[in-house]
Amino acid sequence: MTRSLILAADTLLTMDENNHVLPDGAVLVEDGRIAAVSALAALRAAHPAVAVKKLDDAVLMPGLVNAHAHSGFLRGTAEHLPVWDWLTLHINPMHRVLQPHEAEAASRLCYAESVLGGTTTVVDMWRFMEGSARAAEAIGNRLIAVPYVGEHPDYDYFDTLDMNEAMIEGWHRKAGGRINVWVGLEHLFYADEAGQRRAIDLARKYETGFHTHCSEAEIEIAEFERRYGKRPMFALDDLGFFETPRAMIAHAVWLDRDEIELISKRRVSVAHNPVSNMKLASGIALVAEMLKAGVSVGIGTDGEKENNNFDMFEEMKVASLLGKLKDLDAAAMDSWQVLRMATILGAKAIGLDHEIGSIEVGKRADIIAVRTDTPRMTPVFRDGPYFNLHHNLVHAVRGSDVSLTMVDGEILVEHGVLRTDDLREIIAEIHRVAPGLFARRAAFLAENSGGSLQWTQ
Repeated sequence: MTRSLILAADTLLTMDENNHVLPDGAVLVEDGRIAAVSALAALRAAHPAVAVKKLDDAVLMPGLVNAHAHSGFLRGTAEHLPVWDWLTLHINPMHRVLQPHEAEAASRLCYAESVLGGTTTVVDMWRFMEGSARAAEAIGNRLIAVPYVGEHPDYDYFDTLDMNEAMIEGWHRKAGGRINVWVGLEHLFYADEAGQRRAIDLARKYETGFHTHCSEAEIEIAEFERRYGKRPMFALDDLGFFETPRAMIAHAVWLDRDEIELISKRRVSVAHNPVSNMKLASGIALVAEMLKAGVSVGIGTDGEKENNNFDMFEEMKVASLLGKLKDLDAAAMDSWQVLRMATILGAKAIGLDHEIGSIEVGKRADIIAVRTDTPRMTPVFRDGPYFNLHHNLVHAVRGSDVSLTMVDGEILVEHGVLRTDDLREIIAEIHRVAPGLFARRAAFLAENSGGSLQWTQ
């Protein structure tokens, strides 16, 4: 039996090719897909038997795409350190002692936070991701699962490519297509030559994407020169990583213009993480240059420990402001461009722009509603010479202003309340398991005062 619903609001922001805005806009949702987009009156007349859900004082828009994240619950406990000290003393020791049930609890928490804030798709690089898949299946978000892989004898405290392959075989394209699995490497240096080759072969065998961190910190550039005699993107290209069906680089802060030209030609996408890059003092990525070159750049929050939240609205604001500051140009990274990076361009970066990222006929019904009756959105002009809806969404709104989140036509959040899981229980579970993780990490650090070995050592 066909399940149909007309979802309507005062304004509909399509994020189609022309960024169309429809006053009194509505979407006909049938079996999880968008069947029609028009004015509410027209859809009511054409489909009189279909129930209407009208949201007053709200704007409908596509669900946000978080192009790079890490589940976790180290929030606020790994502060004021540059990226390599942060990894050595906090993050990698955590990975050494992390247990599967803790990893699943972390994903459950992070996906709940995501959908509550209007993020419908998360690219999550994490460990023991069968638990992440179960969490996404229950909560209802769309997930690109990227196992945190280390395939090197010195980095045996991450997932392995065997685990990555098992994850692909068990979960790829499951949950009605909401869950997809890519091949991941924590970093190129965390895999030996055999591991690097196998990662490429796995992505090609299963026709999945490949995702890794690269060029996040300036220190990497000299190490690539020492090991490969060239800059990182050219080394990755020579090794064959850009021959995978889809390659996406997280951070890409220290790319030069020749590297940008290369990844544009190779159709490599980038996940830009402005808050994380600022917090860890990593640098400012050349995002405007990448976009001008035609690189698909999405926006990511990175993890809770290097951002402290999964609020993609906040991330959009920072992306815009950081771009302006970098170029000392108040017109840089304008609101429409940033909104596209968080929606349709982010979807393109992960190869799903044919399915999500805009409100258009035939696409999946991944739709959110943002309240317009808040001080942050006041005044809001939906048309005319003072039209400011896009500016308010980027520079004023917060994730807590999201009143409804829908994925595949299923309502996950309504009136700002998570419907698919028990948020109190999710939070309580973290409080139950966190002390054990922190205690085991402290015990490891007591025995290993220098923390975990890094390639810089």
